Amino acid sequence: MSTVVIVGAQWGDEGKGKIIDFLASEADVVVRGQGGNNAGHTVVVGDKKYALHLIPSGILYSETINVIGNGVVFDPEGFLNEVEKLEKEGISTKNIKISDRVHVIFPYHKLLDELAENARGDKKIGTTKKGIGPCYMDKVERSGIRICDMMDKEEFIEKVTKQIERKNEIIQKIYGGKPVNKDEIINKYLEYAEKIRPYVADTSVIVYESIKQNKKVLFEGAQGTFLDIDLGTYPYVTSSHPTSGGFAVGSGIGPNMIEEVLGIAKAYTTRVGKGPFVTEQDNEIGDRIRIQGNEFGTTTGRPRRCGWLDAVMLKYSARVNGMTSLALMLLDVLTGFEKIKICTAYKFKGELIKDFPASLKTLSECEPVYEELDGWNEDITSAATFEELPVNAQKYINKIEELVEIPVKIISVGPKRSQTIVRDKIFR
Repeated sequence: MSTVVIVGAQWGDEGKGKIIDFLASEADVVVRGQGGNNAGHTVVVGDKKYALHLIPSGILYSETINVIGNGVVFDPEGFLNEVEKLEKEGISTKNIKISDRVHVIFPYHKLLDELAENARGDKKIGTTKKGIGPCYMDKVERSGIRICDMMDKEEFIEKVTKQIERKNEIIQKIYGGKPVNKDEIINKYLEYAEKIRPYVADTSVIVYESIKQNKKVLFEGAQGTFLDIDLGTYPYVTSSHPTSGGFAVGSGIGPNMIEEVLGIAKAYTTRVGKGPFVTEQDNEIGDRIRIQGNEFGTTTGRPRRCGWLDAVMLKYSARVNGMTSLALMLLDVLTGFEKIKICTAYKFKGELIKDFPASLKTLSECEPVYEELDGWNEDITSAATFEELPVNAQKYINKIEELVEIPVKIISVGPKRSQTIVRDKIFR
């Protein structure tokens, strides 16, 4: 058995796409298990950038099977647009498999997402307005429509008609919005169904059999630990479980089939949207990190909030995910800083806190307790081994390992695949 779960150790946008793509070169199967096309991975191959949103990053390898698991919420229009772009680039999409159990996003989900967000006024949560949350709401309410329903014309028309009638009442009576057109949606989605049909399968069987056959299976995380609906900074979270446990449910396997949990963390911290951010640098330091790190969202283009590395967050993330190792990303962005800080604890009302609090009110009143390290000026983008890094960069990594209590097995020193230091094997 050789299975690796990739999880974001922070608020997402950690650079998972690069590591997933890097490991996908070894993998036989790559699996997405949660979220939707609200997520984005940027993968760089040579001088070419690929922005992937719903399709797993293994798509760039022609022999790799790419699974969209049952825990994903699926936007047919977004999927088909992505397929079209990839095929125009000469990339085959024949090895994509979509779970027949995924829940489907409809135009009324997107409209309700936007209307609800606008109604929050200054309490907005920062949704991408792609219908993700409302689709998961239907799933939990047990009124959702799955891909298997779309494959049966009569069943689909009956179910979607009832849903549209209900949603239009909410859209009109609660939000004063314009209703969606039932016939338009039905006709469009019946067309989508025929285009998607060749990709649909019972993916839980595919993943299970692959693991049993000792194939290398990579579980691709979207978003990050602190966006988990249960374990993140609620309510500024996503509507699914981007933590390691989410993969067992979201891909239909037992948790005992997960071997390695690799957490992906930036060498600093970023966040998109609202909510407390203890180490945020809303100043020249934050601006410098943002520019040097090109910290703008893959899916949204939004500028990210930037700050120093928060080891309190990383320890929490390591614990709730059962992380076995870390990949430290964008270390090169910190080149040129005279001093670099790591947050080792929080101060709350005069007391030290070393565990990440649940209450956002508490978190917003926490002050960072920093340990300061010397920076480095040497160009590290061509370093091929840990020993080739400047001594101060090595000390920074050693300090992170000491604080988080798990090894840093991968270090990224640039955006290209080749700019990756691997200190130990991930797949066994």
